[in-house]
Amino acid sequence: MTIDTEFRIDFTHKPGALKQHPALVLNADYRPLSYYPLSLWSWQDAIKAAWLDRVDIVAEYDAVVRSPSTEIRIPSVVVLKDYVKAQKRVAFTRFNLFLRDEFRCQYCGSKGDLTFDHVVPRAAGGVTSWQNVVAACSPCNLRKGSKSLHHTGLALRRPPRQPGAEELRNMGRKFPPGHLHESWMDFLYWDAELEA
Repeated sequence: MTIDTEFRIDFTHKPGALKQHPALVLNADYRPLSYYPLSLWSWQDAIKAAWLDRVDIVAEYDAVVRSPSTEIRIPSVVVLKDYVKAQKRVAFTRFNLFLRDEFRCQYCGSKGDLTFDHVVPRAAGGVTSWQNVVAACSPCNLRKGSKSLHHTGLALRRPPRQPGAEELRNMGRKFPPGHLHESWMDFLYWDAELEA
């Protein structure tokens, strides 16, 4: 497979160069499969899926890849031909817990250096569940330790609860990745209010 001259030089001297052309993957309803992490494929996977007629290419980069008989512009947005049904159940994972709590300590509101805390300590019979675990920064977690909230003077910003799948997908929209290609914008914020 040959690539435009400048592109080829970057590719041969820096094998990871084409990793910079991810394709946004949309479900058959033109909504991203997920917002956080954003549903992205490598350019190779996007071209393979298009070649196998599993996706339609909606937008493309200016860069092309070539074989001896074909020239293909690298897809920047692809849409699945078959609808993938979203999961109804939300897995209880550290990542989903942090996403539910908007990556903030549920005691002081700070960001970064997060861990998780049992509101009712395990030593006092607290269980590891959506309803009893919150994101907490290290200082608040150390301050609380295995004590109950009323013994520490800490208060929850909001009570812990199990989120719905749609709620987490919408929460993920608040945390866009560092790079958003302009061809993705119409699909990432498809339900945003339009300016007059």
